[in-house]
Amino acid sequence: MRTALVIGTGLIGTSAALALSQRGVTVHLADHDAEQARTAAALGAGTDEAPDGPVDLAIAAAPPAHVADVLADAMRRGVARGYLDVASVKGGPRRELEARGLDLSVYIGSHPMSGREKSGPLAATGDLFEGRPWVLTPTRDTDTEVLNLALELVSHCRAVPVVMDADAHDRAVALVSHMPHLVSSLVAARLEHAEEAAVRLCGQGIRDVTRIAASDPGMWIDILSANPGPVADLLTDVAADLEETVRALRALQSSDDDKRRDGTTGIEDVLRRGNAGQIRVPGKHGSAPRAYEVVAVLIDDQPGQLARIFADAGRAGVNIEDVRIEHATGQQAGLVQLMVEPKAAPVLSAALRDRGWAIRQ
Repeated sequence: MRTALVIGTGLIGTSAALALSQRGVTVHLADHDAEQARTAAALGAGTDEAPDGPVDLAIAAAPPAHVADVLADAMRRGVARGYLDVASVKGGPRRELEARGLDLSVYIGSHPMSGREKSGPLAATGDLFEGRPWVLTPTRDTDTEVLNLALELVSHCRAVPVVMDADAHDRAVALVSHMPHLVSSLVAARLEHAEEAAVRLCGQGIRDVTRIAASDPGMWIDILSANPGPVADLLTDVAADLEETVRALRALQSSDDDKRRDGTTGIEDVLRRGNAGQIRVPGKHGSAPRAYEVVAVLIDDQPGQLARIFADAGRAGVNIEDVRIEHATGQQAGLVQLMVEPKAAPVLSAALRDRGWAIRQ
């Protein structure tokens, strides 16, 4: 691939353009908002000038509700040898293109499984997709050259290609992305009118659960409008589980021993099922999840603290597998949780203590 046209210079489009530009591909940028395209160009994502002729690959980075229109317009103008979209829903756009009688041999649907709570070109980074799954949904009609162009795009973005059927993809993202986002929003909505004294008690748990609820509502209306059925089916199951959980909690309030035992069994069941599901979430680099030991370090909220911890861990020969930070409410301090291999935990704890760090047991 030598040339590409990115249509839509939001977070995903600009990030893909940055990755391609960094690998020597000449990228042209287009957007219905010309100022946004100029911003992406100023960031080094490419040029906002139109290409002289057909490019190798046109990438439609529009919301699901508009991606078929964008692709249809580009295909009728013949702007590229191959066409690809990066919308988070795949079945609907493909069927819309089929209904318009367009040649789908030059098109392939795709979805990079990466993003941020922020949107727009200023949130974009060239490494946004690195190590992340990038779903491709070819059909029997997809031309081999177009599939190869899509694989080259994924390679330039250093993502991991995953081939799926379009409708299977939509059911999968409903489960792992769309439904969880709504559940996160429902939990966060409980905080909107909560008493300030209660909100000040928020810890890392509520931050974890509500983090994705900070995303742009307009963007999510577009996404959910394109995949409502699978999401509604999943929420129906969640609602049934919630009803059973409420019933079990009410039973725990009873003075009847049998009812309390039933309530305990019900709550234990949902917690154990949660454990079983959480274990299936892929671990580091997409590998099977592993159990790490946590070394908790108290730090002051001052510049350079994290760099010092990582440097001291490196001197001890310990690799930090993951890290979380829990900020203390109302204090300029926090708790850094360092996840390491179990055998490395005592080594790291001893080394950090020797260097003056406060370790929480």
